[in-house]
Amino acid sequence: MAEGLLRLLGLGRDLAEPLPPRVQAMVREQQASAEILIGLAQVAAIATFGALYAIARHYNPPPTAIEPVPIALGLYAVFTGFRLWLALRRRLSAPLLVASVVIDMTVLMITIWSFHLQYMAPSAISLKAATLMYVFILIALRALRFDAFYVLLAGACAILGWASLVGYALLVDPMLGAITRSFLDYVTSPKVLLGAEFDKAVSIGMVTALLALVVLRGRRLLVDFAREGIAAAELSRFLVPEVAQRIRRSGGVMAGTAERRQAAILMADLRGFTRLARERPPCELLALLGEYQRLVVAAVHGRGGSIDKYLGDGVLASFGAVRPNGTYAADALRAVEDILAAIAARNAARPPGVPAFEVGVAVACGEVLFGTVGDADRLEYTVIGDPVNLAAKLEKHNKAEASQALADHATHELALAQDYAPRAAVEVRPARTVAGVPAPLDLVVLGRG
Repeated sequence: MAEGLLRLLGLGRDLAEPLPPRVQAMVREQQASAEILIGLAQVAAIATFGALYAIARHYNPPPTAIEPVPIALGLYAVFTGFRLWLALRRRLSAPLLVASVVIDMTVLMITIWSFHLQYMAPSAISLKAATLMYVFILIALRALRFDAFYVLLAGACAILGWASLVGYALLVDPMLGAITRSFLDYVTSPKVLLGAEFDKAVSIGMVTALLALVVLRGRRLLVDFAREGIAAAELSRFLVPEVAQRIRRSGGVMAGTAERRQAAILMADLRGFTRLARERPPCELLALLGEYQRLVVAAVHGRGGSIDKYLGDGVLASFGAVRPNGTYAADALRAVEDILAAIAARNAARPPGVPAFEVGVAVACGEVLFGTVGDADRLEYTVIGDPVNLAAKLEKHNKAEASQALADHATHELALAQDYAPRAAVEVRPARTVAGVPAPLDLVVLGRG
């Protein structure tokens, strides 16, 4: 039943549910910022109240020299300044926050109570002060923190403080204020109308309860937003940044949507991975695989390419598909050179006992479809087309050519037309038979084994 009530109130999951550490950190940061806003609002309230009091005193000076309001405001201003200083330095503790709420209401109630001293009147006259309205400001300020406890604490302090003023007017003050049932007597004399004072307390309580509910709902939204933000940030690590941005802009993705692009496809594979899997412990194997993938990914990204997917020990990357450009073929071949150079440097510097990396890389160009595949429950952005298939076949064909990297002759010529300049001499091997390709191909060896 309680869970149903929470859902009815829009609070969602159990409020006592522990939050993930990163969500807690985000909520704490929001609360710390809120405390700065609260401090600034309190400074503004003190300045406003002080200005209004000065104006009222100028045009309607009190009949006595006793003026506790400036003293109370001065002390409260010092405390508020100290509190704001702590808030700016993120050093506000929970006990100090509780004390701040209590002090806020206490200062306000003492200020209201002091009116009868300042004007030498029965204490019941203080119950008619419009300054009571500041109670709602102080309670509302606590809603900025997204913590209902402080809203409820402020409301409870306000009700207790007002009850104390009423009790003082009826029981303690030597100039006892008589109880009346006439509203006219209440507004024209120092008499006390219990119904009116009860209404004030009920109003404070209702406003407090409603604000607390708003804060609880707002906190739930904040927590859900924080969860979604963290989840989105984590999920974006599985997507190319441009793809993630595309999804954000579109507001939704449907399977089967694609765009035609002229692109280069790069396929890289770690040789001997099956043997390594037999010889190395799983943790060491994954560490080696991660090291290899980091080298390949850095080279691809460094040339403006995008990782399409990881295929175990293989990496499929595209140039010009996610980010269309006019140098996709040249960028892909430059990335091949960077991959081979990074692998060679890594092998030369590896510690004794660490296996060397042997790779096979291939590039093919042409028209591809860039879009989503899958169903409603599982979608994936990918590239589809003849260049993808050809790059995969050429990567495997490296073994037949005893090479590290291959490209078909048309891709190499296109790269040269896009201002690609090979770092080392390449070898053209005409009319080679590639498994799965119906006609012989002219190939270009970019790196020898």
